[in-house]
Parts: sequence; C-alpha cells; structure tokens
Amino acid sequence: MFGISRQAYYQNRIRQKEQLEIRSQVRELVIDRRRRMPRIGTRKLFYLLQPSLRSRSLKVGRDKLFSFLRMDHLLIKPQKSYTKTTDSKHWLRKYPNLIKDRTFDRAEQLWVSDITYIKTKQGNSYLSLVTDAVSRKIMGYHLSDDLRTEGVLSALRMAIKNRNYNGPLIHHSDRGLQYCSYDYQTMLGENNIQTSMTDGYDCYQNALAERMNGILKMEFLTDTYEDIKQTEQVISQSITTYNDFRPHLSLRMETPSKMHKTLIPTHKKTTRTLKGSCGFLTSFNRK
Repeated sequence: MFGISRQAYYQNRIRQKEQLEIRSQVRELVIDRRRRMPRIGTRKLFYLLQPSLRSRSLKVGRDKLFSFLRMDHLLIKPQKSYTKTTDSKHWLRKYPNLIKDRTFDRAEQLWVSDITYIKTKQGNSYLSLVTDAVSRKIMGYHLSDDLRTEGVLSALRMAIKNRNYNGPLIHHSDRGLQYCSYDYQTMLGENNIQTSMTDGYDCYQNALAERMNGILKMEFLTDTYEDIKQTEQVISQSITTYNDFRPHLSLRMETPSKMHKTLIPTHKKTTRTLKGSCGFLTSFNRK
C-alpha cells in the first residue's frame, strides 16, 4: 500500500535498533567525560572520544555526535551575564599598548591578566587570572572576596613562581585600578616584566584574557557555591583540568600544559602562524 516492501520495513527496524544501541553507548561515554568537564563543547568532546569510539568499533562522526547530543538534550547552551570588575577612571598612570601588530612565538613571551566574578550563596567572589598568551596555560590565579589589589598580586606572584623560561616578557591587562597600582607595577619591575595595557575602554584589546574567564565560568564553574572556601577548591580542580586535560582548538587540540613545554624559547625550527583570539597573530614552534 505504501510502496515499501516487507524486507525494507524490517531492515529499517534493525537499523533503528542498531542506532539506538550506538546512541546509548555514546551517551555513556559523553556523561563519563562530562563528570570532569561538565560544559565542554561538542567539537572538543568528539576529539576526546575518538580512542573510546575506535575501541568499541563505533562509527560516529562529528555531525552524528551533534545529532545524538541534540536528541538527548546534552548540547551546551550559552549563558550570558555581566558584572563590572574594572574601574579605569582613576588618576594612576596608565601604560601604552605594546602588543599591537606584534608576533609571539614562544611560551612566556606574553602574559594576559583579567578579573572576573564568581557567584556564591554569600555574594560575589573575584577571580584573578594570569595566562600565557601563546600556550594558553593559566600560570597564576587567586580568588578574593573583594576587588583589592592583593588579589591580583597573589595571582601574579603564583605566575612568577611557575615561570619556566627567562627572557623578555610582557604583561598585558586592562587599565583597571589594581593593575595600575604601585604595588603591582613594583612587582612587575622587580621581575623585569614590561607593562602593556589596552587603549581606553576597548575590551577586545584584552580578548584572550576575557576568553579565559568565559571558558572557566561556562565550562567548569557552573554552580552557585556555598562560600569562597568551596569555590576555591572547585577553581583549583578546574584549572588543573583545563591546563592538563582539556584540548584547545587554537592549539590544534593540544592541551595548554603540553603546548607550554613544546614552545621552548631556544627551539628555532619551522614556525607556523595562527590567528590569536586577542586580535594579534600568534605563531609557535613545534618540536
């Protein structure tokens, strides 16, 4: 009556059953990965699942994975919120932008810094980050219950302690009061780190630092925590996972920690150039 043979009907039922079984196995693998990285994107998830899919002989492409996650309501929905953490209207000295039209090709040649807020049931906390711009590794961080300079100083102190290579280094940030303060600039000077800041109020000139805030908040810090102590524990675990386990699209699916070790300053072989997320060209050398 419908132009479909009995054989075609039963073959279709068999295919549907097979697809349901594959979908069930993929869902299991996805949930297992998201226990560590609850909001990791589907493209990175597809990359991480490749060994498991091959070991189970599951033929699932990227588009099929998107389809399965859509049916199981497991696609990540974007979150939008904003709280001001930067006060640029102050009398302290502001520094010029040193990274315009510059090319960076090794680890610890450029650090970017920013502050973001983290919600807790007792109010907002403020997370200060120092990130290596080329390897995307978070070098230092600190969580405070206020926006005083001590928070960003602690993050910078950790970054300097974790520094592996010597050589010229630029620290880039917005023009916030904390970064212009005497104590912060003194610490940069004592460690031979040049100061660079955005021109005016253009947040895109510090886009990589803003992007780091977004990754942590949208992929890892997804709950409202009880207090700052609990938040500190979650942040510590999240940054370890980000640095050591999360693949990065801009690093061709390498992790920041692995790339940081690869981008040795003295290594001078073939240079490949990538478009960095903060508006300048970043190039890196591979072993």
